[in-house]
Amino acid sequence: MSAEQTGHSRDGVLLDVKNLRVGFGGRDVVHGIDFHIAPGEKLALVGESGSGKTVSALSLLRLVHNAQISGTAHLNGRDLLSLNEQALRSVRGDDVAIIFQEPMTALNPLYSVGHQIAEVLQLKKGFTGKQASAGVVELLASTGIPEPARRAGAFPHQLSGGQRQRAMIAMALASAPKLLLADEPTTALDVSLRGQILDLLSELQRQHGMAVLLITHDLNLVSRFADRVAVMEQGRLVEQGGVRSVFEAPTHAYTQRLLASRPLRDVVEDPVEPGSMPCLRMRGLRVSYPVQLPGIRGWFKKGAFVAVSGANLEIAPGRTLGVVGESGSGKSTLALAALGLLPYEGELQVEGTDWHQAQLQGKSKALRRRIQVVFQDPFSSLSPRLTVEQIVGEGLTVHAPQLSPAERREKVVLMLAEVGLVPDPMQAGDWLQRYPHEFSGGQRQRLAIARALIVEPQLLVLDEPTSALDVTVQQQVLSLLQRLQRERGLSYLLITHDVDVIRAMAHDMVVMKEGEVAESGACLGLLSQPSHPYTRDLVRAAGQSGLV
Repeated sequence: MSAEQTGHSRDGVLLDVKNLRVGFGGRDVVHGIDFHIAPGEKLALVGESGSGKTVSALSLLRLVHNAQISGTAHLNGRDLLSLNEQALRSVRGDDVAIIFQEPMTALNPLYSVGHQIAEVLQLKKGFTGKQASAGVVELLASTGIPEPARRAGAFPHQLSGGQRQRAMIAMALASAPKLLLADEPTTALDVSLRGQILDLLSELQRQHGMAVLLITHDLNLVSRFADRVAVMEQGRLVEQGGVRSVFEAPTHAYTQRLLASRPLRDVVEDPVEPGSMPCLRMRGLRVSYPVQLPGIRGWFKKGAFVAVSGANLEIAPGRTLGVVGESGSGKSTLALAALGLLPYEGELQVEGTDWHQAQLQGKSKALRRRIQVVFQDPFSSLSPRLTVEQIVGEGLTVHAPQLSPAERREKVVLMLAEVGLVPDPMQAGDWLQRYPHEFSGGQRQRLAIARALIVEPQLLVLDEPTSALDVTVQQQVLSLLQRLQRERGLSYLLITHDVDVIRAMAHDMVVMKEGEVAESGACLGLLSQPSHPYTRDLVRAAGQSGLV
């Protein structure tokens, strides 16, 4: 009898999934998919947000709450879907490890990242405390985190988005699993570090014969890393095959649409009007954090870690300034300072008003209305306890308290319609009472944009606004931001590691390295003829990833 007839996995196959169905409340969201992974093979599961790729992967270890799962998933001959909870615990971490998409929600905020990685080494590999401490530093160093010994003692909120993602990767690889489920493992990383992580995963795979199931929306990542690709649309596998054959000659219309998706530049190219007041102006900006000094000196005084040093930049009305650099280069610190959320030295003005002066004169509330922010991770920045109406309308209760509840609701509905979240404003009642977890990643980001825009700011700080989105949704969100800029005359401070996004959105750009501005100038000119070696490296890395 064949392997399919006996229900056991085929020879030479590590994971053999047959007729996997996943449903909620009697309604299927994954419709009987089949795929397999050989030892040491890299399979990419690709699709838009809501296509079912993450649910399919997590269901293999029964990590999806209240899901009805059927079918078979044989790992080395054992059906994962028929194992009891105790047997599954021995599989999780030992045989199969997971890199989750959102490290801020996956990491425990009460423990340092080193403590959390050491726990895996002690529980799964039997390391002593001393061995685990050394192993933590080694694992963090292998993922490219600078100063790994110091970062091991940091808590998740003290790391940048890219550093948190690398800590998650180190934790997943600590037990040397046979199969790695990597759910968007490089979402928060800049292009050069993506390459480092891919090389790291490939090297570990060769050393340990580890297979990888890569869940991603990044087609450039797939083309560089995976051996085979499986494309999902609305819970169904529509196309499978070798990466080169599928990418060069896709047969399904959905695959063709994915491959054609790319951010397009659609911005107003008018020159800056002479004498116009900048929306944001920085001169000699310096931001530092206190750090513990080693030895006896630390008993008497604190040291300082300079995150941003001597930054000079301006944003004219109706224009976008892109800030690009590696994780930890100071991009997000620069954004937080612009928002008045960090102490700083130097000059920092929003529409001609200095933050220090506004705070001393009690005018910071009015200034905060003029500058709003859209964060990198909408799931962690939106309160899970508030409805859509409460989230979007919250700014109005602070900055427009004179509005009645009915007037506030009307503004919320119109704002949701403007960002394309509510298809029909006349039937928005159901949408207003939903919670963030009921939306896809792209919808949550539109919700975050609506929350920022409802108080009618002049300047938006966009901190990696599309890094967690698939290519088609990324294109939609960038088109939305471009339209809003044209219609409202908005200015953007765009923080990103994605050169492709910078090329599509920015009029001017600043390249940051280790807290300093390495190079600045007009976006298209700087990308075509970079003069600083670091900028050239970034553009070259993006080109190797297919981004430019």
